[in-house]
Amino acid sequence: METTTSTSNGIISPTLQLHTTNIPDENPLAAMELPLPSFLSLKRHCFGNSAPGEFFLASCPSIVLHLLTTCDLSPRDLANLEATCSFFRKPANFSPDLQLSISEVAALDICQKKAVFERMGEEDRQDIKRKCGGSWKLVLRFLLAGELGCRREKSQALAGPGHSIAVTSKGVVYSFGSNTSGQLGQGTVEDTWQPRPIRSLTGIRIIQAAVGADRTMLISDAGEVYAFGKDCFSQPGLEEDQETKLITTPQRVKSLTEIFVVQAAIGYHFTAVLSREGRVYTLSWGKDERLGHGTDRNCVLPHPLLGALENIPVVQIAAGFCYLLALACQPTGMSVYSVGCGLGGKLGHGSQTSEKQPRLIEEFSVLKMEPVMISAGTWHAAAVGRDGRVCTWGWGRFGCLGHGTGESELAPKVVEGLKDVKAVHVATGDYTTFVVSDDGQVYSFGSGEFANLGQQGDEDEDESTLTPKLVSSLKEMKERVVHVSLTNSISWGGHTFAMTESGTVYAFGTGDRGQLGVELGDSLTERAEPAKVVGIDLS
Repeated sequence: METTTSTSNGIISPTLQLHTTNIPDENPLAAMELPLPSFLSLKRHCFGNSAPGEFFLASCPSIVLHLLTTCDLSPRDLANLEATCSFFRKPANFSPDLQLSISEVAALDICQKKAVFERMGEEDRQDIKRKCGGSWKLVLRFLLAGELGCRREKSQALAGPGHSIAVTSKGVVYSFGSNTSGQLGQGTVEDTWQPRPIRSLTGIRIIQAAVGADRTMLISDAGEVYAFGKDCFSQPGLEEDQETKLITTPQRVKSLTEIFVVQAAIGYHFTAVLSREGRVYTLSWGKDERLGHGTDRNCVLPHPLLGALENIPVVQIAAGFCYLLALACQPTGMSVYSVGCGLGGKLGHGSQTSEKQPRLIEEFSVLKMEPVMISAGTWHAAAVGRDGRVCTWGWGRFGCLGHGTGESELAPKVVEGLKDVKAVHVATGDYTTFVVSDDGQVYSFGSGEFANLGQQGDEDEDESTLTPKLVSSLKEMKERVVHVSLTNSISWGGHTFAMTESGTVYAFGTGDRGQLGVELGDSLTERAEPAKVVGIDLS
């Protein structure tokens, strides 16, 4: 093969001449001339600023933009392209802003595919861009971080206190288990072990769910909040000995209609919601300003958290029994704030002091760890770092912190038993912790009282596990686990869901009310062996 030139109408263009020696003459492919594509240049191609040279797809920016928006690139990938090649950082002349680089246009296009972002007006978009640091790549990081923390817009299976909720990627909601307060949303107060879709939500796409003791909250792609079970939003001044009204079908929470909500978190005495702009609001328990405002304990109106988070966008919230964690997104990186009751060190500040307003957990800087996901258990908390390390802190009973003892930790501490594991997900409950690795393996530690650790085959499945231990029963399923949810309540026996990449859900732990999606029988109250939940498709 050699390069020659051909002439047509006086124009000389380079061609490739193919020579073959073993092809019969009658084969028309024996010799043919192929014109070089127009984007090929006789100049040396390079990907930097060296001259002479040019980016080989510079003449086809639309193709480049298509590749950038369809190849699942991260904001960091887009930033790296800008750092290594001038083509990606110079104005691309694409609408809506001709001065944006092609990497910025790609980031904006990806943002516009997100349900949370596409409904924003231009003023709101520019405001969140400003809060995130002035770049669409940073806005994309903000949106993706929120999806990672709570599986927003993705399928999810939640193990609540006695009842279970599953949400498909299309926004269909299934419920099963205990229903004494109407928390299944099926219009009755009868328990059911069979997963059933909530028919009254037909036509409404749900993107996130939260479960608490006797109640459930759902978030739609329009930012609407629906609640059912015990009514905690329309009975101000309710005393503890008064009966709570029951709501058996999903009802829109009127006090939240002016807020576009993207996540909800339910604690024991309070509820927190997160707006699409990254602002945190709390309801129900503001006594002594423990949640950052001075309202009455039974206040049903949302109040924004004051203090440090007023102008910092938050991407994920997590509620424990009496405290709240918030994962904040800043141009310099991610950080964790905490507020509420500090007993046991669960706020992570090196003491047991309660905080009236959100306070930055500084230990992550000491550990040189950027948190990307948080989980608030009843009495202890955990975080996953960008490097795959896991930190735990708070009450350490039954080994739930994974440090080999039952001692408490007043500040985040790296779990050394996971040093050879790159974690991508962590879930905490009542003195129980689960970690999912990047290869889909699951580790658990803490209290095994209700067989909810999944450690089948141990001499005593109810024994505590003080350090991380592989859940071998899930490994035997030969499916990659991507998410774990476990009961986070002091008043119910715990159960656990493990969801695989294919959308299959495996359940184990307490199941006497049908919360495992199976009828165990009169003589059984729990199941240690993970088994598939049938009747729902979360693929």
